[in-house]
Amino acid sequence: MIPYQPQRQPASEDAGVDTGSNEAAESVAPNGEAGETAKRAEPRKLERHIGTVARQLRMQQKLTIADVAGEVSISRGMLSKIENGQASASLDTLVKLSEVLGVSLVHLFRDYDRKEGGAQLVKRNTGMTVVRRGTKRGHTYQLLAYDKGPRKRFEPFLISMDDSSEIFQSFEHLGTEFIYMLEGELEYRHGQTTYLLQPGDALTFPGSVPHGPERLVSVPIRFLSIIVYNDVEDA
Repeated sequence: MIPYQPQRQPASEDAGVDTGSNEAAESVAPNGEAGETAKRAEPRKLERHIGTVARQLRMQQKLTIADVAGEVSISRGMLSKIENGQASASLDTLVKLSEVLGVSLVHLFRDYDRKEGGAQLVKRNTGMTVVRRGTKRGHTYQLLAYDKGPRKRFEPFLISMDDSSEIFQSFEHLGTEFIYMLEGELEYRHGQTTYLLQPGDALTFPGSVPHGPERLVSVPIRFLSIIVYNDVEDA
């Protein structure tokens, strides 16, 4: 059998272009590997990233494609392909490109492998209102974040109270609780001890000991209550 000989493409007229990788992408692969060849032909993630950074830098400096291409010694068409992630540039070309754009070579790769964000935003007054055992009128719990997994890791609440005549029962739960006073004054009991909490005060305690508001000294009252659940206790 005659060995497979891929057809060589004409050499690129642009200096600094990795023609070898383009040849591989444009060749017709044997043994039904057309799908793999098509995948290689798609712009790769790194190429797209470098191209996007280069284009942003060029536009920030109000440089045209012709301006930059002339300084780098490649054609305008090739620079356009690089900026659009459609061509691989050699290391030589990238070095010249970074010099023309006034940045280090490392800058072109900056943030390439940054992880995707997964933050959860709850806008003001949009937290879920939770009804807890022992809460009555004038006493609200607003949940500020929602655990999506099978097990709760923490629960942050914004708690508001405005009825000084309310009588509270104690709470017990797993994990550690952290309270931070925002407004008003509150006597808070944990076990056998009562603490006077004022704006700016913080109280941290194990949730397994009976605890809860003892007396509302000055209303309205608002405080953050964050419960962190311990993996060992939750198991």
